[in-house]
Amino acid sequence: MASKILIKNAKAIVTCDAEDRVYKDCDMLIDGPAIAAIGKDLDDEDATILDAKGKFVYPGLVNTHHHFFQTFVRNLTTIDYPSLTVMDWIDKIYRIFQIIDNDVIYYSTLTSFADLIKHGCTCAFDHQYCYTSRTGKEPVDRQMEAAKLLGIRYHAGRGTNTLPREEGSSIPENMRETTEEFLKDCDRLIDTYHDSRPFSMSQIVMSPCQPINCYADTFIETVAMAREKGVRMHTHLGEGETEGIRARYGKRTLEWCQEIGFMGEDVWYAHNWEVLPEEYQILAQTGTGISHCPTPAVLGGFPILDMKAMKDAGVLLSLGCDGSATNDSSNLLDALRIAYMMQAYHTKERGGSVSAYDMLKIATINGARTLGRTDIGSLETGKAADLFMIDTEKLELAGALHDPKSILPRVGLTGPVWLTMINGKIVYQNGMLQGVDEEKLAAEGEAVCNRVIRQPSEAFHCFL
Repeated sequence: MASKILIKNAKAIVTCDAEDRVYKDCDMLIDGPAIAAIGKDLDDEDATILDAKGKFVYPGLVNTHHHFFQTFVRNLTTIDYPSLTVMDWIDKIYRIFQIIDNDVIYYSTLTSFADLIKHGCTCAFDHQYCYTSRTGKEPVDRQMEAAKLLGIRYHAGRGTNTLPREEGSSIPENMRETTEEFLKDCDRLIDTYHDSRPFSMSQIVMSPCQPINCYADTFIETVAMAREKGVRMHTHLGEGETEGIRARYGKRTLEWCQEIGFMGEDVWYAHNWEVLPEEYQILAQTGTGISHCPTPAVLGGFPILDMKAMKDAGVLLSLGCDGSATNDSSNLLDALRIAYMMQAYHTKERGGSVSAYDMLKIATINGARTLGRTDIGSLETGKAADLFMIDTEKLELAGALHDPKSILPRVGLTGPVWLTMINGKIVYQNGMLQGVDEEKLAAEGEAVCNRVIRQPSEAFHCFL
C-alpha cells in the first residue's frame, strides 16, 4: 500500500482536540505515519483511497494499565476473584503465575494485542511483573516481538517484586528479584527499546509492581534511575494495601510515595480507589496520573472512584483494562462503557457525572498525556494517524447517530470496530488482522496454554 492514504467521505471525524472539533462529511489525508490534512474535498493523486462512507472516525484508544501475561488465566473456576480481597487474590493467583514461561508471555501478549486492536486501541501500556525461574529476563523482549508482529504502539512497564514472603509480601520465591537485578535489566531494556522520538512505537516505563511487595530501596532507586534516563514510572497504588503500608511505615501509601519522590508528571498509578478527597489536590498539583480500571473494580466490589470530583480538582485520569485475571477481556471499548455507567450511578446524587464525551477523552487524549505522548491521542494535522472507525450504516444504529462524540459509551458500542489504523498503517479491517495468519496464531496460543497452564500434572498443584 502507498505511503499516502486518503480517507474519503467520513460521516464524522471526532478529533478530541482542544476545541472538541467534529468534522462532518470530510476527508483525511495521511502521509506516512502522520495526518497531513483534514477537510472537505481533499485530493492527492499519489494516495490510496479509503472509502469511509457512513463511518465515524475516532482517535485510537490508549490503554494505560494491563497485565498481558494473565490472558491465559481468564475464566478460571478455581479462583473466584469477586469473592476475594485483593491481597487474598494475589496470594492465590501468584501460585499460578510462577509456572508461566516465555511462550505464555509471547502468545498471551499476542492475544491481548489482538483484542485491544479489534476494539479500537492503538497504543497500549502493559505492566509486566511476571519474572519466573522459567522466563528469566526475556518477557519484555517477547512482548516487543508480539507488538512488532501486529503493529501496535507499545509502552512496556518493566515491573518487579523484591520483598520475600517471610518479610510480608505475597511473592513466591521463584518470582522474586533483587533490586539490583531489576535495575540492571531496566538499563538494558531502555538502551534496547526506549524511543522517545515522535511517532515512536516502543518505550520503557520503570514499574515496580507495588509498594507492599517490594523493598523501599526498589522504589527509591527507581526514582533516581528513571529521572536520570528520562523514562516514566508506574505502580499499583491504593488498592487494598494502604493498611499494610501504614503498619510497615506508619503512613498511607500515597504519603509514602510523596516522601520518596515517586510522584510527579512522570508518574501514574493504577486504581487508587483508596485515595481520599483531601489527596486529590496533591495528585493534581504534582501532575501525578491515575489509570482507572473499571472492570476489576466492579468485579471486586471496590469503591468507585469519584472521577467527577477528581477531574474538577485537576487530576489527570486515564483508562485501563487491567489484567485478564481480574477482567477476562482486553476490550477498552467495554471499559469505556463500564466506566461511564459506573460514574452515572455513582455521582448522580452528587451534582452530575462525567459526560460520555469526557469519558472518551479520558480514554484517548488523557491516555496519551499519561504516557507522556504529545503525538497521539487526538486527530490533528501533524499528529500520528492512530485511529479507528465504526460503521454506522447498520440497522441496530438507526436513530442513534445524533451525537458522534457520545455514541460509544452511551449506546454501548463495545464490539469489534470496522477498521483500526496505527502510525498510518491499517492493522485491522472488516474482522481481519492484517499481515498475519490469525487462525494459526490462535491454535499455537491455545496449545501453549494447554501445555503450561492446563497441564494437570504440574498446574493442578499450583491451583490449591
